[in-house]
Amino acid sequence: MKENDLVFGIRAVIEAIQADKEIDKILIRRDLQSNLSRELFEVLKGRSIPVQRVPGERLDRLTRKNHQGVIAFMAAVTYQHLEDLIPFIYEQGKDPFILLLDGVTDVRNFGAIARTCECAGVDAIVIPAKGSVTVNADAIKTSAGALHSLPVCKEKSITQAIRFLQASGVKVYAASEKAHANYTDIAYNGPTAIVMGAEDTGVATDNLRICDEMIKIPLFGHIESLNVSVASSILIYEVVRQRMNEQR
Repeated sequence: MKENDLVFGIRAVIEAIQADKEIDKILIRRDLQSNLSRELFEVLKGRSIPVQRVPGERLDRLTRKNHQGVIAFMAAVTYQHLEDLIPFIYEQGKDPFILLLDGVTDVRNFGAIARTCECAGVDAIVIPAKGSVTVNADAIKTSAGALHSLPVCKEKSITQAIRFLQASGVKVYAASEKAHANYTDIAYNGPTAIVMGAEDTGVATDNLRICDEMIKIPLFGHIESLNVSVASSILIYEVVRQRMNEQR
């Protein structure tokens, strides 16, 4: 993380928030208490910017400048919103194709997934505001620059994103080992979204319940799951294969 990707100092961070700058997260010294810090928390109310309370030493390691106990990490890209993007895709005469990442935290996997999405013509990746990867320099590098052109939507929660997509006519499939249907058994007709979970926990149970259908990739070895970027590629290109066959 370069210093020019950070904003330090309480007043500077407040101004960045009020100016609607794209902020990935804010670190605040654990014992920080002042009138100005209270103003910061007031400004943060109602916004979905993740905030972490951390020891002062962690802030000191990030910069030698006077951070006043507050450092904001600026986003490397401008995030988009599903409510704006989905109507735009429909207006272009296209069926939306969206990938949602539920609890995926590995930056290199995220970059690899983004690279596949860009190559396959996926319209956007959706990530939640909290408990997820964000678009940083490592992710952009691993994506081979795909994250500079592929829309990334940072939504309040994956649950809300799923419900919005369904209300917008998009059928949502969740990848899960609990599924009965193999991914090749499904016809991905029309607007499609796929939800991928973290390799250790998978898609959250609450999100599995509301998805239209669960799908699985059959496994024949002793390892219980594929790498999430590999699994994403398999599912994405099955949708691409079917869409290409429909156009013939």
